[in-house]
Amino acid sequence: MDNLEQEKVKRKDGWERDLLEKLASSSIIEQRRARRWGIFFKLLTFAYLVTLLVLWIPDMIPDAAIKATKEHTAIIEIKGVIADDSEASADNVITALRAAYEDKKTKGVILRINSPGGSAVQAGYINDEIQRLKAKHKDIPVYAVVTDMAASGGYYIAVAADEIYVDKASIVGSIGVLMSTFGFEKGMEKLGVERRLLTAGDHKGILDPFSPLKEEEKQHVQTMLDQVHQQFINEVKEGRGDRLKPNEKIFSGLFWSGEESINLGLADGLGSSSYVARELIKAETLVDYTQSEDIFERFAKRIGAGAAAFVSSRVGLEVAPSLR
Repeated sequence: MDNLEQEKVKRKDGWERDLLEKLASSSIIEQRRARRWGIFFKLLTFAYLVTLLVLWIPDMIPDAAIKATKEHTAIIEIKGVIADDSEASADNVITALRAAYEDKKTKGVILRINSPGGSAVQAGYINDEIQRLKAKHKDIPVYAVVTDMAASGGYYIAVAADEIYVDKASIVGSIGVLMSTFGFEKGMEKLGVERRLLTAGDHKGILDPFSPLKEEEKQHVQTMLDQVHQQFINEVKEGRGDRLKPNEKIFSGLFWSGEESINLGLADGLGSSSYVARELIKAETLVDYTQSEDIFERFAKRIGAGAAAFVSSRVGLEVAPSLR
């Protein structure tokens, strides 16, 4: 092989070698780049999770978990619809109440209420427990402070307190009971749909939305609602006593501004939680005893129960006596 041919072979080998080196180098660069992006997204995910924890942990740990070293005013939030599966359930509120009263540093309790009402049973449980704890701890006063509203079941709870304070623009009252459903039988007739409901018991299908409402059943339900309404009225009269002004509309289901509620004797005065703690209880330090759901419960409820609640609210089904 002469020198020319040897030079051609060297050039060919050199070209192939350079190509292989470039391919290998490119592969290494891509691997490094992919590794960097992988690390970046892992760090981003970690930062996201840390941010979530920072946002959630303060809600998961109540202030009461860090005991005040001096006398304080206990705060218990009653917020939203009062129901057995809500944050304002009797279990949550009663647990918070007991913890607040059992703390030897508690000088007074504030129920900070912002609720349109809800279950008559749940509100009744809370009212009863407040009465029991007041009798047991006579040296610890309990005040209700209304923020946006204490309507219906929210007010049912408020009347158990020694005194009620509101903002002038708060919504107060709605002392009544409701039970709602709907009637679809006429629409079914127009559509030519026949309802076939089989029951064991003459009134087992009471309030069935696809069947006509019988007068006897309507009267039965009305009697039950009147009975629950009277229970509500009795609690209001017992809680407010002679502070209530003689006005037949008070128990009609109407509601009033905070300013007018004072004139009617439904509330005692204007004041915030800070005002009540500072001026009435004389313990300005506030410690929150509100029971909070953990992150998993909140997530499950928002995704599952929240969707169910939305559907039921659109349909209009509400078959239990409700104080709202």
